[in-house]
Amino acid sequence: MIITRRSLLTGALAAAGAGALASCGTADTAGTGTAASGSGSSSGGLTPVKLQLQWFKQAQFAGYLAALDQGYYEAEGLDVTIVDGGTDIVPQTVLAQGQVDYAIAWVPKALASREQGAGITNVAQVFQRSGTRQVSFASAGITSVADLRGKTVGNWGFGNEFELFAAMTQAGLDPATDVTLVQQQFDMNAFIAGDIAAAQAMTYNEYAQVLEAVNPATGQLFQPSDLTTLDWNEVGTAMLQDAIWANTEKLSDSAYADQTTAFVKASLKGWVFARDNPEKARDITVAAGSTLGASHQLWQVNEVNKLIWPSPSAGVGSFDTALWDQTVQVALQTKNADGATVITKEPDSDAYTDEHVSAALEALEGEGVDVVGSSFAPTTVTLTEGGA
Repeated sequence: MIITRRSLLTGALAAAGAGALASCGTADTAGTGTAASGSGSSSGGLTPVKLQLQWFKQAQFAGYLAALDQGYYEAEGLDVTIVDGGTDIVPQTVLAQGQVDYAIAWVPKALASREQGAGITNVAQVFQRSGTRQVSFASAGITSVADLRGKTVGNWGFGNEFELFAAMTQAGLDPATDVTLVQQQFDMNAFIAGDIAAAQAMTYNEYAQVLEAVNPATGQLFQPSDLTTLDWNEVGTAMLQDAIWANTEKLSDSAYADQTTAFVKASLKGWVFARDNPEKARDITVAAGSTLGASHQLWQVNEVNKLIWPSPSAGVGSFDTALWDQTVQVALQTKNADGATVITKEPDSDAYTDEHVSAALEALEGEGVDVVGSSFAPTTVTLTEGGA
């Protein structure tokens, strides 16, 4: 499914109800591709551009949806179409094969694709913190990584396990023998049923799914006090996640390079809008046709904002070299259950560039836009049963 500005403006503003909760788009598998061709000719004075999401539309991508809805892309001369992801779509491969102009992908997965031949470059590191957690019930007594010893530990696989495996290795645990690994579905059903002691969850999605479920012991919704979480940002094994990727070869073309700066600028302005207008960003996402409920989407906007804001002093989308290096080292050194690492060698210099995001930030600051958000404070979101 694709989203255009017209469909956003005409979409229903009502919540879609309590449909099955989609995950964060982490179920992609590694892929390869070749250099993409041009994005096509201009239409109506605007340049057509396609953005590939890594999952179905949800507030994880609220900034891009807001940039489309608010006309930020159009103001930069771009006619943007947002393309849904899914379980069988690898966004960085779609980009490398020339089917789209830009893609949203997690850094380690994109680096794996680059190593296999995908000509893609990170041009804006939007998420500055990992949203992945390992969640347990407080009664399980799991307050540190070492406490996972002897427990059933869930993970999604498909490259989503490396923060967990790095943390266990760092704590002196052998993931192959010291825990019982469970292939986890992209929901929290097995966790709530007690089949998994420590489950993988994104702060903006699966964690909320637990809080939207009824605790049979109380008849009320589960509360954060019922849970404990292991935060890889605190443990030191966090890996960078959502970033904007462009075609490496095409960046040498001045037209595509200028287009990339314009696209990044409008996208980052969309994220500023989502920061300053979380409820409006929720409404835009719901209007785009998301199957997730309104309260779940507002929670998601709020939690995603926490992963972005405050941004580094250079501004939203800029690169923190320490976090980049940490991501690379975890990707190089950590082995999963099959004994494989994410990548086998250091990424080359084309893996990321700050040229376009720096130019975009300079332009936004010139317009008086707050690109750091040092005063950002998350809101309080009340979840409802099923996230409706």
